[in-house]
Formats: sequence, C-alpha cells, structure tokens
Amino acid sequence: MTNRTPVTKAIALPIRPDIRPMSASDLGDVLSIEQRCFPRPWTRGMFEAELRNPLSSAFIARLESNGRQVIAGYGIFWVVFGEAHILNLAVSPDFRRMGLSRALLEFSIIEMKRKTASEVFLEVRRSNKAARALYKKFGFKESFERANYYGDEDAIVMTREI
Repeated sequence: MTNRTPVTKAIALPIRPDIRPMSASDLGDVLSIEQRCFPRPWTRGMFEAELRNPLSSAFIARLESNGRQVIAGYGIFWVVFGEAHILNLAVSPDFRRMGLSRALLEFSIIEMKRKTASEVFLEVRRSNKAARALYKKFGFKESFERANYYGDEDAIVMTREI
C-alpha cells in the first residue's frame, strides 16, 4: 500500500489520523496494542509474515498525543481475486470512542475498492458487540458462524458487497 487515500469527510473525528502503511519499525507499538486488545494476540512473526505477503495490506493510524505522534490503531486485509478479507483491525484502548475504528474501516474499504474488490468478509468474536455494531453500521451482514474459531469462542462471519 503505497498510495495514501485520505479519510473522507463522512468521519467526524476530533483529530484526523495519519493513516499510512505499516512497517517493521512499527511492530513494537502494534504488538503492544494487539496484546491489550485481544485474548489471543497475534505474534510478531504473524505480523512480519503479513508485511512480506504481497496479498496483504497492513496500515497504521497515528495521532498526536502529548506532543508526539503515536500509533493508535492498525488494520490488515487481503484482496484475492476480487474478494477482500479483513484479518485484523484494532484500536488502542487509550484512543477508543473517538471514531478511529470507523476511520480505519472506511480507509480499508476505500483501499479495497481501489484494489477492485467487490465483496469483503471478516470474522468477529461473538462476544464483541461493539465491533459487530460497527460493522453493521457499515452495511455488513451476519452470514454464518464458525464454531470454536478462536479456540475459546465462536466467530460470526460478516459480509458486505463493495
């Protein structure tokens, strides 16, 4: 992802995030967020594999905090033969309720369109009501379940046409 697509005016944030491609130098901060957000976090190796994967689009969102730019969230998706798959989307607990998840999701969809995807899907924990509500606001539909997908919980598969 070398092209920076701006977040459209539909997102009302107190401050605009700087969304840019993820790099290996970002992984320390990304892993810190990952570990705070998920009961079964991705490993450094998993993120490194995505950075090497030509199908993968990995990006971070930076915000100013206490006079410096910090990584506040990130996302990763694939586009394969016109189908997009959101693999990971997270916002640091320190920056929640600011619209950053909406900005990351909107950015992802813009990039998916640019990469000619016509449909997108994702898995979300059944218990993650906030994420499910966000995806529904973006037009995602709950399609089916994957039993024990996370090892400790079922996943809801959500889909949406682009």
